[in-house]
Amino acid sequence: MRFGKWSGLGNDFIFPEPGEAVDISSVPRLCDRRFGIGGDGVILIRPLGGADFEMKIYNADGSEAAMCGNATRCAAKFIISRKLGEGRVFHLHTLSGIVSPELLDDGQVRVDMGLPREFLGDVCLAADGQSFLAVTVSMGNPHAVIFTKDVSAVPLEKWGPVLEHDPLFPDRCNIEFAQVLAPGRIRMRVWERGCGITAACGTGSCATLAAAQKRGLCGKEADIVLDGGTLHVEHTPGRSVFMTGPAREIFRGEIENED
Repeated sequence: MRFGKWSGLGNDFIFPEPGEAVDISSVPRLCDRRFGIGGDGVILIRPLGGADFEMKIYNADGSEAAMCGNATRCAAKFIISRKLGEGRVFHLHTLSGIVSPELLDDGQVRVDMGLPREFLGDVCLAADGQSFLAVTVSMGNPHAVIFTKDVSAVPLEKWGPVLEHDPLFPDRCNIEFAQVLAPGRIRMRVWERGCGITAACGTGSCATLAAAQKRGLCGKEADIVLDGGTLHVEHTPGRSVFMTGPAREIFRGEIENED
């Protein structure tokens, strides 16, 4: 299978080249960082005509995701680099609806991520004897955002998997710990369902801004500082969230299919 490896602030994805057949059961092997290509997921792009494309998203554990913001930015540049579409705006059909990435003059990608939605309101969670108050936000996929005074002190590798599987979340949940550094600047770390700790999460960044607005912690926009870099997120209540950030191809390659 021929592929391109793409990164959105360290959130990395395998994009099979156009025309390549992919056995979905092989996704965990492909994403394995020791015995495969390595990645947080596999992204399948299928032209639907004009500027419309289907985007299928598979997490590293093989589960299918409804939406992924960083993958959306990578998808826009993948489409352009493979000459699958013309123009600067594309419409990606996902399980959570249509998202529209736009290539900007500086090479970054701005994405209309749609409306943020509460799905459980504020909830109480617990892990390792600690209790947390989380704001739940859906960006087409579920997020629980927990604000803390020192995000660097959070043992995410310990608390993340417990909170992801909390009984309140029968379909599991993405978990964000966030710290307001200054007006318009929020530090965030993420445990993604089906992936674990990742360097960045686009939908999680959008959910974090929406949660901060609900708590009165920020205005209509903020830089979300992630392990892999910074995303700029804008949101006027009642309207779509817009996320802007980079995406780049790391390398291209070929891997043998299993017999």
